Amino acid sequence: MTALGSSAYAAAITDTHAKRQDDGLGAKPLLGWNSWNAGQCNAATAQFALDTANKFIELGLKDIGYEYINIDDCWSTRSRNSSGFLVPDPSKWPNGIKAVADQIHNMGLKFGLYGCAGTQTCAGFPGSEGHQAQDAKLLASWGVDYWKYDNCYTPCNGGRVQTCPSPIGSSQTWMTLMSRELRNSGRKIYYNICNWGRDSVWTWGRGVGESWRMSVDNWNDWASVVRIASSAAVISQYSGPGGFNDLDMLQIGNGKLNAAQEKTHFGLWAMCKSPMVLGNDLRRISSATLAIAKNKDLIAINQDSLGKAATTFRPPGAPAPVNNQIYPYWAGPLSDGVVIGLVAANGAATLSVNFKDVPGLGGSGNYNWKELYSGRTGSGTSVSFSLALHDMAVVKVTT
Repeated sequence: MTALGSSAYAAAITDTHAKRQDDGLGAKPLLGWNSWNAGQCNAATAQFALDTANKFIELGLKDIGYEYINIDDCWSTRSRNSSGFLVPDPSKWPNGIKAVADQIHNMGLKFGLYGCAGTQTCAGFPGSEGHQAQDAKLLASWGVDYWKYDNCYTPCNGGRVQTCPSPIGSSQTWMTLMSRELRNSGRKIYYNICNWGRDSVWTWGRGVGESWRMSVDNWNDWASVVRIASSAAVISQYSGPGGFNDLDMLQIGNGKLNAAQEKTHFGLWAMCKSPMVLGNDLRRISSATLAIAKNKDLIAINQDSLGKAATTFRPPGAPAPVNNQIYPYWAGPLSDGVVIGLVAANGAATLSVNFKDVPGLGGSGNYNWKELYSGRTGSGTSVSFSLALHDMAVVKVTT
């Protein structure tokens, strides 16, 4: 890939910022589903997309705001056609992409696809390097609403590899180039920058995309929840209407997290204003996981119009936060109050907090509150919850 010259790069940024102001995308975190965790390459099919769209309706997910059906890597053939266009794999998409996008649109939902900034996608399919404008216009012609843009096989010292340990240049350059082409495609396309938190993307992602991956992948284990959530706490200020830190796809319902861990995973992602992207096979979802995914109060926290991400706070007498550990005390402002998170990250615990010590509350007096998983309500000057290992209480306090 030929890097943009400094003047061209500056022009691309200016142009992208101007177009972003008008498109209305990213006002709130995205709610949807992605195929990768559900079945990797085997899930990148028309049938899986349509089955999932039908499940959005059947399970009531559409009714509470889940909207995007996003297909990840492996949807195309292994090479472009003679004119340089990406080609949907005919065994997976017998009627093409547009026919499926049209059906999903007719259900009142939106459709997304995956691409990559390098010569290949992470699974070895054609990347967009050298074809950015062509690909953006093709997506628009198909009616695509979302584009996840990965960072594999990008310029690298020592040759192109899937995940480059020593990049040539900055991912900001090629991520901004694709952003400009999407804005010029003739269609509003939500742009998810998937550069795994490289190049401090949270400092420049706003104005380039609607969301940006702020870490390496969520590997469907508790260690990933800890790693990602603890990192999100220190960059919360970069999220807001128009662009959000993306903590990666949700791993609830994928068989590795227990019930308490699923609650904490979902609760922290919601409070941190991450896109809430389900990654499980909805044809096999358990009632317990579905109840978490459909928690209207937590979705409302995530979608609050203020758009401010929660972070940690330290009550009097509490120990200081430790790097790479989930801190027990979280809070964030809402348009009509404050949300508090209490997490028993390192062992079963009774966690209490006085409202006067919570940022955004303070002072004396009683507040009304509701714990959003149990539905328990009350009023007073404090709350206290006994939590099992890795469990979480999410409390909305109204002022």
